[in-house]
Amino acid sequence: MVLLQGDGDWVAADRDQKQDQKQDQDPDPEPVVAASALWPRRCFTWEEIAQRSGRGPPPQDRWLVIDRKVYDISHFYRRHPGGARLLGSHAGQDVTDAFVAFHVDKLLVNKYLKSLLIGELAPDQPSIEPTKNKMLVKDFRELRASVEKMGLLKPNKLFFFLHLAHILLLDTAAWLVLFYFGTSLMPFIVSLVMMTISQVQASWLQHDLGHLSVFRKTKWNHLLHKFVMCHLIGASAKWWTLLHSRHHAKPNCFQKDPDIDMHPFLFTLGKKFSVELGIKKKKYMPYNHQHKYFFITLPPLLFPTYFQCHTFYIAYTKRYWVDLAWMLTFYIRFFFTYGSLLEIKSLLAYYFIFRMLESSWFVWVSQMNHIPMDIYYDKNLDWVSTQLQATCNVEQSLFNDWFTGHLNFQIEHHLFPTMPRHNYWKVAPLVKSLCAKHGIEYQCKPLLTAFADIVHSLKNSGELWLDAYLHK
Repeated sequence: MVLLQGDGDWVAADRDQKQDQKQDQDPDPEPVVAASALWPRRCFTWEEIAQRSGRGPPPQDRWLVIDRKVYDISHFYRRHPGGARLLGSHAGQDVTDAFVAFHVDKLLVNKYLKSLLIGELAPDQPSIEPTKNKMLVKDFRELRASVEKMGLLKPNKLFFFLHLAHILLLDTAAWLVLFYFGTSLMPFIVSLVMMTISQVQASWLQHDLGHLSVFRKTKWNHLLHKFVMCHLIGASAKWWTLLHSRHHAKPNCFQKDPDIDMHPFLFTLGKKFSVELGIKKKKYMPYNHQHKYFFITLPPLLFPTYFQCHTFYIAYTKRYWVDLAWMLTFYIRFFFTYGSLLEIKSLLAYYFIFRMLESSWFVWVSQMNHIPMDIYYDKNLDWVSTQLQATCNVEQSLFNDWFTGHLNFQIEHHLFPTMPRHNYWKVAPLVKSLCAKHGIEYQCKPLLTAFADIVHSLKNSGELWLDAYLHK
């Protein structure tokens, strides 16, 4: 079970269990039996578990495995705090490493797992699924244990305090520039630059908070996450968690990672998908030119158009009322403070320009690690292979660390999503050694090369699509 929203939300999920059971009745006549009633426990094979993936004709059972124990999530997956689609995407699979990677308070979560337990793997069944690299799984779990012993999952609160302080200083300075120097062109531009930097750096900090990596206690991560994401940025914290947790669980897996939902309606992504799309003679966009229209679509428009609408839509439809209230405080603060200095046209221009600049910065950084990598359907590989096929790194420097919010260490971040970012450089040599031992490519490139690879990848995919579209 993968959860980025926080283990404290399991209490709420359990509280609503009786209500939701009436709505989520399964057509399967055999009820879910509590673990205490299953002595001796039932034993299952990997083949039986793989058949319970929620696909096919009813009853669409959903089972998964954690540490050889088999859980029936057919009812529970809709109540999972990290989202139904997230948990459903793991149905029929072993999720031991994902469970360990994402859950901070495992003792609390295990209390709520007991009622879902239906059995265990048969004694003759291997602990690792046939599709996964047994030795790689073993070595990574040893690495994970070493990381915990080294204290690399413990946050440095001073680091994050200083990061928040520089965000607040920039946010305040953006307004003071207009207040003291007027609203002519030069102060307007300087203020815009400061506001953009403040917003992007706030995005990196909310990312840390959403991953529960700033405080040891989940509730403090949640509280500050709402302040930074909702009040400083104006977006829903729960909306972000809902999407981002799915991305981390199955990166670059089509129909499971929402970050690649732009395929095929705006771009064609990945070599295999591009050829398949061309063979099927599908053309939603002139993909052979996508490396050109990328510059004027995704980077400048993602935040001021799609994200702006989608965050409010999800917050409203899912009744995230607390998030909505926090989000309104951003707009009240912004339009009150800047509205007292700027005319309405200048105010709207200021807002949309900094959103476009923020969006461009975010898109280039977030996509440089993923778009050039392998993109296809979920192959149910082991945790390390899944993450390494979909991620790459950018060279370390003080500027790169700051500019990217340490997402230049994307590999380490994906392998250890709750690790505080100031420790990525410490674990990187250990990850490199693990990759070298098992013959896995550990990609690390200069920042500008990583940006260029986005364009090259899009151009290559577009050419593959066009060749298949015309000749196959």
